[in-house]
Amino acid sequence: MAIELFNNGEHLCLMFDDLVDDSTGEAVQSNQFLIVDNGQGALLDPGGNMTYNGLLMSMHTVFSPKQLKYILASHADPDIIASVNKWMIHTECNVMISKLWARFVPHFCSVGNASGRVIGIPDEGSTILLGKANLKAIPAHFMHSEGNFQFYDPISKILFTGDMGASIVGHDEADTPVENFKAHIQYMDGFHRRYMVSNRICRYWVNMVRGMDVEMIVPQHGRIFKGKKMVAEFLNWIEDLPCGVDNMTQDSYRVPK
Repeated sequence: MAIELFNNGEHLCLMFDDLVDDSTGEAVQSNQFLIVDNGQGALLDPGGNMTYNGLLMSMHTVFSPKQLKYILASHADPDIIASVNKWMIHTECNVMISKLWARFVPHFCSVGNASGRVIGIPDEGSTILLGKANLKAIPAHFMHSEGNFQFYDPISKILFTGDMGASIVGHDEADTPVENFKAHIQYMDGFHRRYMVSNRICRYWVNMVRGMDVEMIVPQHGRIFKGKKMVAEFLNWIEDLPCGVDNMTQDSYRVPK
């Protein structure tokens, strides 16, 4: 079921949080997003084959896939764009992804399907025209991918953060915003300590986001952070978290016995 994050009549942001069957423990819950402005649409991190059919059917209720202009991919993991070949076949969209991953996208596609349809985002980011809206590709390198982008929507003031802010919860929990930040840390802590590369990178990111007008942080996994107070609590937490290489020692690099 689509969750409406924002709607002013011309600009719409939807989240889909229940398209992955996570009851078996074999796949991680994930969120997919659709932004529509004045008749044009962009899918953010549409996922793999597990999400394609459900996402396509859910989209039909609000938006024709024929009007899909972009797939915006934060990075190149399978849970981000493994379904890209099907979207290439059934729509005329282009894919925007870090220039570091642009030549890897065709490996998800049938031969020739991606030709001329993959746009590499430069390291410094870019502005993306969708309808009358100017979305922003925001640098988020090494969180957790070396070529990584988040997407900011200045109209809704939502920052779609990919893996930053992710929590490991079931889809029956992902549809409610975080209300008690301290109680929520247990669902984020291990993930961020391993998947974010270092505290130094996190601090650079926090400094950037504090200069933006963000009303909501919406990650690709788990629950969202709604309201400036909750956004600030997340920024304060991640700013001080030792993660990635900060936690590695020589014991992490030994030949198994």
